[in-house]
Formats: sequence, C-alpha cells, structure tokens
Amino acid sequence: MKIKDKQTQMINRRRFLQTLAVAAATPVSGIRQSAAENVGGFGALIADPAGVIDLPKGFSYTVIAQQGQQMDDGLLVPGLADGMATFAGDGETVVLVCNHEIHPYELKASPFGRHPKRYKGADHSKIYDNGAGRSPGLGGTTTIHYDPVSRRRTHMHMSLMGTENNCAGGPTPWGSWLSCEECFYGPGTSFESSRVIEREKKHGYVFEVPASSMQAVEPVPLKAMGRFEHEAAAVDPASGVVYLTEDRHQSLLYRFIPTKAGELARGGRLQALAIKGQPEFDTRNWIQADGMIPGDWLETTWVDLEEPDVSENDLRFRGREKGATIFARGEGLCFAEGDIVMAATIGGRQRLGQIFRYRPSPAEGTPAEASSPGKLSLFAESTRDSILRHADNLTLSPWGDLIICEDTATHCGLVGIRPDGQQYALADNAHTRSELAGICFSPDGKTMFVNIQVNGTTLAITGPWSTKA
Repeated sequence: MKIKDKQTQMINRRRFLQTLAVAAATPVSGIRQSAAENVGGFGALIADPAGVIDLPKGFSYTVIAQQGQQMDDGLLVPGLADGMATFAGDGETVVLVCNHEIHPYELKASPFGRHPKRYKGADHSKIYDNGAGRSPGLGGTTTIHYDPVSRRRTHMHMSLMGTENNCAGGPTPWGSWLSCEECFYGPGTSFESSRVIEREKKHGYVFEVPASSMQAVEPVPLKAMGRFEHEAAAVDPASGVVYLTEDRHQSLLYRFIPTKAGELARGGRLQALAIKGQPEFDTRNWIQADGMIPGDWLETTWVDLEEPDVSENDLRFRGREKGATIFARGEGLCFAEGDIVMAATIGGRQRLGQIFRYRPSPAEGTPAEASSPGKLSLFAESTRDSILRHADNLTLSPWGDLIICEDTATHCGLVGIRPDGQQYALADNAHTRSELAGICFSPDGKTMFVNIQVNGTTLAITGPWSTKA
C-alpha cells in the first residue's frame, strides 16, 4: 500500500516493529485462517464491495462519522478514532464518547482543520493545552448522538479538547468516559515530525468526560490516577475501583482506589498488581520455561505507588522494584461478568498477544482482601494457528463472548472468543492497513460500533446477533 501521509507512516512503523518482534520469536508462518473456514460464530465473512469492512451474511453497517466532516460545534470530526463506549440517551438515542489518538503535529487529523479560523473560534478556556496558540493539543474526545431507528447521526461535538494521544479509556457506571493519554510529555519546546511543538502543560493523564455534556468539558487531569502512558480503564461497579493499563513492553496493571467511589477528582490510592509470593513475576512468557499457563489462577497482592504524578516516566520501574508483575503492552481492558479482562498485545511465547482475567477479591481494595485475595489467570495466548493476533481494544458482547479488535502488522479484524476459548472471525478490515478500535455495543445490545482508525471512520453494525452458532 502506498503511504500517503505521516499518520499512516506512524501507524505502519508501529506495526513493522510488531512484525520484527514476531519474526524474532517464531519461524515464518502461513496465511491467517481464511474467512471460509470460520466456524463457531456467525458464519463466513462476505467481501464488502464498497471496500469498508467485511461482515457475515445478513449484517450491514452505517458510516456515522468520518474524519473531516463538520460537527455541530463548527469543528471537524477528528481523525485517528480509538477507544469508545456507549451510553443511553433520550428515548432510543445512543450516545457514544470516542477517543482520538492525535499528536499535535498531525494537522490532517485535527478538529480545527488547517485554517486557523476554527481554532480561533473555539473556547480556549476549554482547551487543556493551547500550545502557546501555535501547537494546541489536537487529541481529546468527540461525543456522538445516534438514532438507531433512522440509522443516522443527530448530533456531534468535541467534548474534551487540548489533550494528546487519547488512545483508549473506559466507561464508568455513573455515566462518564475516562479518556487516557498514551503519552508522557512535559511543558516546553520540541521539534517533532518537522514541526516545532510548544506545550504549556504536562501530559500523561486520565480525564473524565460526562456522556451527558453537550459541549466541551472543563479539562481536569486526574493526577492521583498516575502520570504514565495510559491505555485503557475499567471500573468494577461493585467496589468503584478503577483498573488501568499501560502500553509499554514492561508495563504494569494498575488499580486506583478512590477516596469516594464515583468521585475520582477527590483523589485516592494508586497501586500495581503483584503475584503473591513471586515478586517481579513476568507474565510475558518470553523467557522463562514455565511462565503463565492458561487456566491457572495465581493469587495476587497490590503494592502502593506513592507520589503517582511523577516527573520522570518511571512509574512502572518503581512498581517493579516493589515486586509488581510485568505485562507485555497492556492495552484493552473491560469489566466482564465480575472479572477484569485485559489484552497484552505482544505477550506470549510467539509474541502474538495474550488475554488475562483478573478476578477481584470480595473485599477488593480493603484490608480484608489479604485473607481472600484477587486472582489472575491467563485466558488465551495467541499462536501462529490462532485466528486472533495482537489483541487490543475489547468488550463483552451481549451474548457473553469477548469481542476483540486486532492491531496487527498486516490486516486487522474483529475476533470473538467464547467462554470455552474457541475463536471466530466476526469482521475483517481487508481494505486498509488500519487497526480497528473502540469496539462497543449499544445499551440494548442491538447495534455494534467500531472505528477504522487510520481514516477516522465510525461504523454502526447491525444484523442477526441471535443466530450465533
């Protein structure tokens, strides 16, 4: 595929590095299982004549947002759409809050466009980092109102502005979205991708966006939740504890115990997961002969991380020194029937990805959990024979299977995993070299939403969900 712009170059470079990692660990393998061989899901995938996304027979999609379209606030639909969640709106309306993983030099994906007039007309008090008026943060979130009956978008606006590299995040039980910055930048001037970038604020935080907001929110970094290259977040509704992943080769699984559940801005404690009695345990299965074995459950403990608003990008190393467990690029995260499910994108002996399950203690986040600790299990580890490669964003489907977005070096799809571990292809992006992201379902379970990241496209997918084999 001919590379046409810098954002595509960046994405392809990331996938190239993934390919090198796989090649270093495994022999050259054959082609991924074909759609015709797909079993256990909704049947074989049908090639899309429009070249957008391949789906099973009887399924269809609607493009509800496209990079560059004008929104109701006068700004443009940003590119690089990533993590996303749905909320119930008025009547049958579905509200989506969507992250945009944009760096300040990626002007093509900017909500302000290339003309300075749109930026000048925006409310600068709602832009977290104005970049001295020359290089404002271009990431953040959009909020989309979608009518599933008419299958059209009814409203769309920027709901968080001036942040950077908003990759994933997660919904809260109280109706908001936690948007995570996957970066670590400090104030000052730098030269990046042939542009001078000026930053006024520190980056690397989580921001909360109420789904009900009809305009850009006040951008408040939740500093007690740590400053690091955040990826995703998931909330246990029983305890109010927030779990956080980190997209690094030596990453940790964090949890934030709020001072008061549902009021994250009031602060709390940040901790990192450790395996009980096995300090600095390595889940990646890259080196040790025994490592994590699928199906085994290991008891856990948690180590405190003092002063989480760090000045150096070393929170994961500080946690490891205290005995925290290591993961390989923790990415997608969701709450699933009592468990916290996490993707580690390049974990496993063949570095093709892993899926973990963390089962919280009945006394999660309290002193009583010492006598009844939480447990960690390796649910799936991808190999050359797996349908799933490089798991990223994920969610629990209405019928109880995990649905996972791939971020591979070749082409990416949606893969379902049943509770028994059986995998099936649900969709395939065979038309662009873009990851899929933001997988989620409407509150009534009738519509699935997903983003094609590189061209900033958001899709609503409907079909006979009840026919799964």
